[in-house]
Amino acid sequence: MVWWHYLLLAGVGCIAGILNVLAGGGSLILMPIMVFLDIPGAVTNGTVRIAILGQNLTAIAGFKQKGFSDYRLSLTLALCALPGTVIGAFLGTKLSNAWFNRVLAVVMLGVLVTMILGNRKKKKPNQKVEAPSAGSANVEELSTNTASEPPVPVTAYLLMVLAGFYGGFIQAGVGFILIAIIHNVMNIDLLRTNMHKVFIVAVYTVAAIGIFAWQGQIWWGTGLVLMMGMSVGGWIGSNLAVKKGDAFIRTVLYIALVCMSIKLLFM
Repeated sequence: MVWWHYLLLAGVGCIAGILNVLAGGGSLILMPIMVFLDIPGAVTNGTVRIAILGQNLTAIAGFKQKGFSDYRLSLTLALCALPGTVIGAFLGTKLSNAWFNRVLAVVMLGVLVTMILGNRKKKKPNQKVEAPSAGSANVEELSTNTASEPPVPVTAYLLMVLAGFYGGFIQAGVGFILIAIIHNVMNIDLLRTNMHKVFIVAVYTVAAIGIFAWQGQIWWGTGLVLMMGMSVGGWIGSNLAVKKGDAFIRTVLYIALVCMSIKLLFM
């Protein structure tokens, strides 16, 4: 790799980081670029995890700075995902490129249909979620908003195990699955859905990195360059999510789902 390869990866990583935080599928932009630069597919799948960890850590910090965090629930969901992640990461290198595309396309179309049907049932207008003011006496209560969130159904915990498996197995597009679980099954607004999503991915990615590193499928230098780009993107994405609210996130999500599904199925 030459110097402009690293600049390209950092720039594309920034775009992918923004998309990953707001919706998902950013890795589908980044991974083909890495393969184009003659990085082996198995190494690509492992190396990108370094960047994803940095992206989600900065996104967590971005949400926290704006007054949005609920680490207790986020950690509980992340721990549910971990067993699936370990198993999925071990099996991740066994899937061919063709079946990778097919499985991912079907998953994303399923998420799109689920979200559209779920929103029609609710029949509620989208509302922008405002961050708590600095002078509020109940800043922490408002920022976590745990009182307004419904109890977590057991189904959500079980689905988190499957989401963790998919994240360890393929990773690309896992954001769509997590959004479907947290937003539709747990009935949490999209802003706080993304708040939980980035925390969950950060935690299980640590385990996935350990497994891929053990298998010798990580290029650390390339991963650190990607991490810088995606970390910037994660910060920008978290701030856009808070500033623009649910309506903006939903629009980006729908566009990403449709475009990525078409690309995987027909291109």
